[in-house]
Amino acid sequence: MNRQALLKGLKQDYQAVFVEPWSAYTGAVLLVLIMAILMGSGLFWGVFGGLKLWGDYLNNAIGLGSVLGIKQELESPLMHRISLMNITLLLGAWSAALFSRQFHVNRPPPLEYIWAALGGILMGIGATLAGGCTTGGFFVPLTFSSAAGWAMWAGLLVGAVIGLKLLLWCMECISWGCTPYPVWPAYLKKWYPWFGAVVAVLVLMWALDWWHSGEEKKVVRALLVLAGFGIGFVLHRSRFCLSRVFREPFMTAEGEMTKAMILAVALGAPLGAALIAFGTIDPYLAIPSRFWLGSMLGGLIFGIGMVFAGGCASGSLWRIGEGHLKLVVSVLFFAWGGSVASAIFGRFGLLTADIDIDFLDGMAEITGLGFQAFMPDLLGSWEYSLLLTYVLLVIWYLFVRYNESTSKFTVF
Repeated sequence: MNRQALLKGLKQDYQAVFVEPWSAYTGAVLLVLIMAILMGSGLFWGVFGGLKLWGDYLNNAIGLGSVLGIKQELESPLMHRISLMNITLLLGAWSAALFSRQFHVNRPPPLEYIWAALGGILMGIGATLAGGCTTGGFFVPLTFSSAAGWAMWAGLLVGAVIGLKLLLWCMECISWGCTPYPVWPAYLKKWYPWFGAVVAVLVLMWALDWWHSGEEKKVVRALLVLAGFGIGFVLHRSRFCLSRVFREPFMTAEGEMTKAMILAVALGAPLGAALIAFGTIDPYLAIPSRFWLGSMLGGLIFGIGMVFAGGCASGSLWRIGEGHLKLVVSVLFFAWGGSVASAIFGRFGLLTADIDIDFLDGMAEITGLGFQAFMPDLLGSWEYSLLLTYVLLVIWYLFVRYNESTSKFTVF
């Protein structure tokens, strides 16, 4: 009897942790915790840099690399810090999807592949202009007290509205390719949790092998393996998606994901401030040199693209881990578009960084699209920087809360 009661309790706990969805707020808190651990180690979370590397490999493979001026000798995707985190993020999401038996190869209607390709290209262009996607151009800069995050935030809001209006017009005018494919059966579904456990154990063994390798580069990347896996696992379990943060209030008036994002920034900003103030990490390592023009324009273009693609960079990766083929196309064209855009903008000198030590208190980079805007330097103190951050967060929250109650700003 006691054994049956124990097994029943274990099953209930498994359901709660691995099957039932976590709250978006839980996901926000756990993401901030992982980001704080990375920052405490002098590292940070990013996505676009890794995707651009994949795009560079793709362009070299199809013969465009030499035309675009992409170097032939590229860093290994497993040694490149951001690429490695992308790979392990995908593995973390896949493991979580298997544990919950939610992995399923999802084939969208043919038209959705076109939207995925279009959205991916636009996101690649937008991320190049902004110096990062919704992670590296918006979320992470805000935890590093950079005004570039708020500039991209403004662009993303406008881009999400424009993207929804364009998508609605397309849905009304185009009927071709809207019939979904038959659903493929999942024959091994009962074994999925075991497969998920195998993936998790293999990733843990991978991290431990690098940790004990004695090579400094691999030791550092062992932490990134675990962090990326943890981020992917948390993103899937909480369904945390930065594209929903900007899209849902204007699409359905639902604001839970947006409020979870507000919570994440509210928690992350003071943690980041403390770590930077103690000299644990250099803020200029993760601040894009794009304020304000590149950040805002990039955010606008990225916002339109993520609506058509059905996800941002991190959101697309974790949903690939769940089996969505549309997002595979989205990430493929995101990577390719980011590589091409970076090469073209680079040729025009827009991405070339100069350093003006007299421009700010720190060693800020300046490009043709903006500069590294560190708010404590711009405003003269941490107090004003954090105060401005919280004022903007309260305004954002009140807007979302009002829209939830009235649906006044919904596009659909």
